[in-house]
Amino acid sequence: MDKISITFIPNGNKTVSVDPGSNLLRASLREKGGIPFRCGGGFCGTCRCRIVEGREHADDVKAKERRHLSEEDVANGFRMACQTFVNGDVKISWG
Repeated sequence: MDKISITFIPNGNKTVSVDPGSNLLRASLREKGGIPFRCGGGFCGTCRCRIVEGREHADDVKAKERRHLSEEDVANGFRMACQTFVNGDVKISWG
């Protein structure tokens, strides 16, 4: 299975290779990507990030995310890293 890449822009454009279907927050924790987090379960909103490139490779926005993100946020690429799974290359930012 081919790997995909996640680039953590605020962390010096650190790019890591992961399996398709990977969760953004779990990949960040495993690879020291630097996404801020607190609960890891979609409750606190701390892991809010923006998919700058590759939004089409993310899964659908979940109900837990909608508690923290407006329609405008979602339209602008914002997601909760703990709830987002990707199947292709993405570049993300936060802060």
